[in-house]
Amino acid sequence: MLKIYNTLTRKKEIFRFSKNKTIKMYVCGPTVYDFSHIGHGRTYIAFDVIARYLRYSGYKVFYLQNITDIDDKIINRANEEKIDPKILAKRFEKEYLKDTKTLGIKSVNKYSGATQNIREIISQIQRLIKKNYAYEKNGNVYFDITKFKDYGQLSHQSLNQLKKAVRIEPDASKAHSFDFLLWKAKKSGEPFWPSPWGPGRPGWHIEDTAIAERYLGLQYDIHCGALDLIFPHHESEIAQAEAISGKKPFVRFWLHTGFLLVNGEKMSKSSGNFITIREILKNYSPQAFRFLILSHHYRSPIDYQESLMKQAESSLERVSEFLEKIKKTKNKKQKTRARIEALLIKTRKKFFQAMDDDFNAPRAIAEIFNLIKTINPMAGNLEKKEAKIILDFFKETDSVLGVMPLRKTGQIPDMVLKLAKEREKLRKEGKFEKADKIRQKIFEQGYEIEDTPKGPQIKFKKIYGRTRSPTRH
Repeated sequence: MLKIYNTLTRKKEIFRFSKNKTIKMYVCGPTVYDFSHIGHGRTYIAFDVIARYLRYSGYKVFYLQNITDIDDKIINRANEEKIDPKILAKRFEKEYLKDTKTLGIKSVNKYSGATQNIREIISQIQRLIKKNYAYEKNGNVYFDITKFKDYGQLSHQSLNQLKKAVRIEPDASKAHSFDFLLWKAKKSGEPFWPSPWGPGRPGWHIEDTAIAERYLGLQYDIHCGALDLIFPHHESEIAQAEAISGKKPFVRFWLHTGFLLVNGEKMSKSSGNFITIREILKNYSPQAFRFLILSHHYRSPIDYQESLMKQAESSLERVSEFLEKIKKTKNKKQKTRARIEALLIKTRKKFFQAMDDDFNAPRAIAEIFNLIKTINPMAGNLEKKEAKIILDFFKETDSVLGVMPLRKTGQIPDMVLKLAKEREKLRKEGKFEKADKIRQKIFEQGYEIEDTPKGPQIKFKKIYGRTRSPTRH
């Protein structure tokens, strides 16, 4: 029986599916003005695994994620680079999607940008005005916070408590200091779209409810995001959607990932501890980063330190070595099959019990390592059928986790072989500088290349926290 912690009620609740076991799931995506950082990676890996597990459990999941492709941060960055904000947003959207693919995030059915939904955004704003929840002033449109009496239900604070906790920028056009923008009037040099209130662009909160309504309707099952989005973003989404529909709840379950710190501090460029996904994958495998994330419960904080990545790589190497031993089977029949089958049944049950308990991936992973510990002494002495059922179990659980195996012993990836061939061609042509760059790329994939009288030899050589480069040629 699946139980999920619901931020709205602050407790675990039994998840009861809608018609035909169909789940509509929405996740707040990134604002695409820079490369994605490891905090983004943490959130999107966690919800990728949740979507995978729901599908594995027999649910039909439609997973929708928005892309904020118009925002002050995008405009400011574009001005710094002296390019069109649309071009900058499109560039970093592509880079974000590259990162998600590299991290094995493949559960999203639909990505949709704010600028692809201007008509839907304007429609929602018009309905809010008609219902007297919003008002226009000087080309701006605001949500009147005093008209929605349940504001604060997600953060479990009253409006007065929220007002004391948050600094509000003064805005003479607002009727009340806490009212938030639905539509921003055009400013010189900024992108804009025509609207009934004049040229402008959407506010942040309205894009999510508009995109969700277009693909999921005004009520759906699961809404996910990082913990810092509870207020004001998700709180404002609830106000908008429930004001339009007149129905409660807007979303049945709200899920939020915990904070990711770096060496005990909030990640920021000014602190010098800002780490992009690209940077971390220069030294470590995508599977190791996924493993690190899944070793923590999705609601728990993570204090990232490089030692955690080393531990993750080491743990996955143990799994790879175990699986390679399993593959070295014996033809002779053994007397262990009944015991192996019983162990797998027990481990499978515990694995899925853990995942049914609010997607407790750390506990599920612990059950896998307990299995490895038990089977390892006999791993190299199994018959083929025994080996197959063990390998099938790992394949089954990895359809949820997406981390194993890290590599196959002795098997060099095609990409590395291609790079080695290209490097050898450059060396023969005397283009040693370019050959060195290719060697570095091979090194960054976790392999070293040694030139011998018989030709170049490629070896797996993961060097943790490496700061040096391979030797020349």
